[in-house]
Amino acid sequence: MPGDKSVSHRALILGGLAEGETVISGLLESEDVLATAAAVRAFGPRVERFGPGRWRVIGAPWRSPDAPIDCGNSGTAARLLMGAAAGHELTATFTGDESLSRRPMRRVRRPLEAMGARFEGGDTLPLTLHGGGLGGIEHLNVPASAQVKSAVLLAGLGTDAPVTVTEPLPSRDHTEIMLRHFGVEVETDGRVTRLGAQRKLGGRLVGVPGDPSAAAFAWAAAAIVPGSEVHTEGVLLNPLRSGFIMALQRMGADVRLDNVRGSQGETIGDVRVRFGPIFGAEFTPEEIPSMVDEIPILAVVAASARGETRIEGLDELRHKESDRLMLMAEGLSACGVEARADGDALVVQGGPVRGGAAVRTEGDHRIAMAHLVLGLAAAEPVEVDQAEMIATSFPGFREAMRGIGGHIEEVR
Repeated sequence: MPGDKSVSHRALILGGLAEGETVISGLLESEDVLATAAAVRAFGPRVERFGPGRWRVIGAPWRSPDAPIDCGNSGTAARLLMGAAAGHELTATFTGDESLSRRPMRRVRRPLEAMGARFEGGDTLPLTLHGGGLGGIEHLNVPASAQVKSAVLLAGLGTDAPVTVTEPLPSRDHTEIMLRHFGVEVETDGRVTRLGAQRKLGGRLVGVPGDPSAAAFAWAAAAIVPGSEVHTEGVLLNPLRSGFIMALQRMGADVRLDNVRGSQGETIGDVRVRFGPIFGAEFTPEEIPSMVDEIPILAVVAASARGETRIEGLDELRHKESDRLMLMAEGLSACGVEARADGDALVVQGGPVRGGAAVRTEGDHRIAMAHLVLGLAAAEPVEVDQAEMIATSFPGFREAMRGIGGHIEEVR
């Protein structure tokens, strides 16, 4: 599987903030991550590729870039880079593509302003940041957002003042894990995270594990296509990212974990999924943070399950690259599946999938990949109106799915 996108972004940013050399292996070379690599380079550190997935970052004091920082389609890049840049005496303008420029930045802007950063602009990109001179903060991270938490922690590296983030539900903790790997003192009890006195980073070796959000498409295909069995090796199994695996298991899927081990503070392992009967299930809002990116493909699994699946607490999906809640209900319905959005819940009545539809994606990579996997199990082919944006997160998607027997082709 390709390298994990969340870990890849953070490895580049922390490498750029560190003293000395950071060598990264297994970096995801998607459009989103390459935007982060270009941004870190624009702030002054040396960033270079020396082989497939192999990158070297030489940290340096961050300075004002010569041109606006283009984050492309990546909300992770925009929000984490704002946090990292806020701790330095610099001015930077952040831009993005049309989709990213519609996504809200208020949640990250407000805590950074409370720490002393200054912004020009509104609640969306483009935004101009004036960094430096930061103080501390006690930030209540509601709703729980790993991107906002990470931005605050990265900004906190630029001050000696107390920095604390409290959240009602645990969000992804890759930033905390990687900060420790780079030598920073970080204390956490699962809900409250504090930066300690040691906030200097030293260059490290970083191995990026396989991306469970990418592997989810292969796992789902194995679970819903008769006669299938798929093995994935060295995949990230962080408990706060393993919600989709647990969801498959609750629905009765034949899932096995092997060779589970620790690696640089993270948990990784091998995952095998085999076709078998699956059944509808209910998922609560508390379970969503651990599989928020996998909800579209979970809905596809639900479409092939026996009985009804109800997934609650999906308001955050309306603020992703698209309104994913609306588009999944619409796309599944077009393919003959009984599906509807019920407030902030998605309700899917599973059964044989007809397919035979052209699905609207609004340029959302996960909506496109989810419906293409749906087509592998449908009676008739499923077509998506856009596919080029899949490269933002999984540039080898089509080749990977073909490699395990999926028939996916470009329509001309």
